[in-house]
Amino acid sequence: MKFYVVAGEKSGDKQGALLMQELQKLRPEISFAGLGGSRMHALAPDSIEDWAEQAAVIGVVEVLRHARYFLRRLKEMEERIVTDKPDALLLIDYPGFNQRLAKRVRARCPGIKIIWFIAPMVWAWHKSRIPKLAAMLDLMLCTFPFERPLFEKAGLRTRFVGHPLADEIMATRNSDVRDAQLIGFFPGSRKREVDRHFPIFLQVATRLRSLHPEWKIETSASSPELLKKMQRMANRAGVPEDVLNIRLGNYHSLMDRAQAALVTSGTATLEAALHNLPFALVYKVAWGTYLLGRLLLTIRFIGMVNILADSAITRELIQHEFNATNCIAELERLMQPSERDKTLRDMHAAVSCLAQSKGAAASAAQEILQLF
Repeated sequence: MKFYVVAGEKSGDKQGALLMQELQKLRPEISFAGLGGSRMHALAPDSIEDWAEQAAVIGVVEVLRHARYFLRRLKEMEERIVTDKPDALLLIDYPGFNQRLAKRVRARCPGIKIIWFIAPMVWAWHKSRIPKLAAMLDLMLCTFPFERPLFEKAGLRTRFVGHPLADEIMATRNSDVRDAQLIGFFPGSRKREVDRHFPIFLQVATRLRSLHPEWKIETSASSPELLKKMQRMANRAGVPEDVLNIRLGNYHSLMDRAQAALVTSGTATLEAALHNLPFALVYKVAWGTYLLGRLLLTIRFIGMVNILADSAITRELIQHEFNATNCIAELERLMQPSERDKTLRDMHAAVSCLAQSKGAAASAAQEILQLF
């Protein structure tokens, strides 16, 4: 059997690699080809290309700037699949590219099974796309329980397999290292996110030094390049290391150790909740992306913890509301024992459903092979 797998960005690469490993445990003869990142490439170095760095473009405006590149890669992948005729096409998250690829492959190769792992958030932007997905897919593998009935209603075979982050974090979380005076800053893992978020974090750190000198503040850099960039930004802003400790690669450790945090919107907010870390969600994007998002968004919240609970468990500080004054006020609230305890109880209730006994990748692999 031969499966094509397409993932974009580091998170999709990681989940794609885990799924590939679980599939080969069940069917060792399966071979893989496609697009992914370094982990997927390592499992099939001759047939899976590492394109994660080029694929990691976020925001409507940013994607439009790179449209020619993505259209070229889309056509290349379409032709490879049509020529090779694999048994299945596995799509890992990355909806902008993968939905277009699925449509093209379904039209030209109706016999290929098309499976999507980590469902696209069409329920947040445009529910009318759900029937279109149902027409082009054979199986949807959801990581949030509320997604299954939405896709099944459209006639698409759908399974909730649990969330991969819950598997990972529950297995590695350290619950005995919490520091009651430590604040964590999580500016994001991409250069653009650091450019937009870290200057405000520096303002917060500077003001907290005089407001709460007993507090310690630490932030995590996702790469050596971003570490150097954040250090330069801190130096220019006059924020010394004893005010803000910038460390490399301590992402999950910091979530275990911090008492409260500011966390950039995205996967990190769900990770913080699974680490039992109360936080305020922050985010800033290009103004064109923000205005378009406000027109298209059909849900009340953007943070997954709030979406799961359908309630404002964590404060969402978006665009103009993301400023030093609001961040400090929210950190001060979360550092109060009664407020912190309530937030923790609400977060746990929201995310406790995400861990499944077998694990998401193993469950997904079993569901995929049942199609055959």
